[in-house]
Amino acid sequence: MATVISHSPAETEAFGEQWGRQVQSGWVIGLSGDLGAGKTQLVKGVARGLGAVDRVHSPTFALINQYDSGRLPLFHLDLYRLETRDQIIGAGLEAYFYQPAGVTVVEWAERWFGEEQSALPAHCRLVHMETLGDTERRITYENFGD
Repeated sequence: MATVISHSPAETEAFGEQWGRQVQSGWVIGLSGDLGAGKTQLVKGVARGLGAVDRVHSPTFALINQYDSGRLPLFHLDLYRLETRDQIIGAGLEAYFYQPAGVTVVEWAERWFGEEQSALPAHCRLVHMETLGDTERRITYENFGD
């Protein structure tokens, strides 16, 4: 696991952009962290790194937003309103966790993956975001370079 401190929303977005340049089709990135921790800001960066020109916003009420203007489709899920795996399956979102035809980024990923990371498939990366101050965030993540 690695950790970086972001000092602003722009830094968080730039960090996500680096990942967006590296991701490959089939990857799933799970984001966890409290409300306002910067999860959607990070997804904006991933989208920019993919070359997407779409306006990225949180799919809290839609559950999923799809962006197709980049080099790979980006599936942006938000599980905030779903509390159990059964609800996630019932909403038809299960397929996005298994080799998506693009990249899946999931906010509130712990609602699907739980807290246990050892059983994750190789194509999944988990990221935890923690608020340190008004603009500072601690981002703990698995290596994206492998």
